[in-house]
Amino acid sequence: AAGEAHCLSYTGCNFLRQRLVLATLSGRPLKIRKIRSKEEDPGLRDFEASFIRLIDKVTNGSRIEINQTGTTLYYQPGLLYGGSLEHDCCPSRGIGYYLESLLCLAPFMKHPLKIVLRGVTNDQVDPSVDLLKATALPLLKKFGIDGEGLEIKINRRGMPPKGGGEILFACPVRKVLQPVQFTDPGKIKRIRGTAYSVRVSPQMANRMVESARGILNKFLPDIYIYTDHMKGVNSGKSPGFGMCLTAETINGTILSAELASNPQGQGATVLPEELGRNCAKLLLEEVYRGGCVDSTNQSLALLLMTLGQRDVSKVLLGPLSPYTIEFLRHLRSFFQIMFKIETKTAEEEHVGGEKVLMTCVGIGFCNLSKTIR
Repeated sequence: AAGEAHCLSYTGCNFLRQRLVLATLSGRPLKIRKIRSKEEDPGLRDFEASFIRLIDKVTNGSRIEINQTGTTLYYQPGLLYGGSLEHDCCPSRGIGYYLESLLCLAPFMKHPLKIVLRGVTNDQVDPSVDLLKATALPLLKKFGIDGEGLEIKINRRGMPPKGGGEILFACPVRKVLQPVQFTDPGKIKRIRGTAYSVRVSPQMANRMVESARGILNKFLPDIYIYTDHMKGVNSGKSPGFGMCLTAETINGTILSAELASNPQGQGATVLPEELGRNCAKLLLEEVYRGGCVDSTNQSLALLLMTLGQRDVSKVLLGPLSPYTIEFLRHLRSFFQIMFKIETKTAEEEHVGGEKVLMTCVGIGFCNLSKTIR
């Protein structure tokens, strides 16, 4: 009965990943009821079940109970264990769906995590592996999580619907995180990117690069977009192409945007020229929104600030995404932490859209499972 007392209770299928990740880090049990209970096909979806299995793999001693219809989930977190693992992700969501949460958990394992994930590397729903490699890894380094052990390596690309991609993610463990003061994004100095094509003509990638440069060259001379054409087994099971662009500032802020072609047999055919142009425009929009962390990684930055030492951390963000707003509410429930939020208007900052300055004092989270050497 003592365990039930501080068990957090939620209803519905929204934000399942946030809840499971925060429950694991805070060690608080969790009960989620009425998961799609009104739908014809009630309960957890296959990609959510796969995510729960992944959480079970990286922890030791977790207790997971799901009722027969899959509409109620009880989760009592164990210790984050880590080690060398493999996981086959469900092809209905991208590997990014799983990787985003692993990025939050990996630094606090007992053993450094080294995991091979298989599935869809690039799709239109979740952040692609290229995007997380370009933006999330530099963000982790800002908080002192770095070293040779930190890497994301794409062995094979897989496009929806069949996937067939494979990546390796490795991350060292840290006892404590350092606080950050990250309030000046700085001016943009260069743009880098990857245009990839699998099971289509390699010419597609070049056509995307041409059209993206057509827009970006008006603003900046230093642009390099790498073309990546994978052949044979490494190209997964479905054809497709896409592009990921990142803009880097003089202060090391990295903003990104990406687009992928429609899955085989779904939707209209997209021309590579059009995709390249639209991706460039998306990058310019992300630059306009600005901040020191792009919209994909807002919640990761806020989590690492929360778990930092008992010191003040400040980060300037662009407009908060709905996902981030819900994440702030969850941080309050799991860690009893509140952020000070100050809005900065476009006039004050002289650039782009409205910004938000997020300030908090870390809870001094200490990685208890890391063995003292």
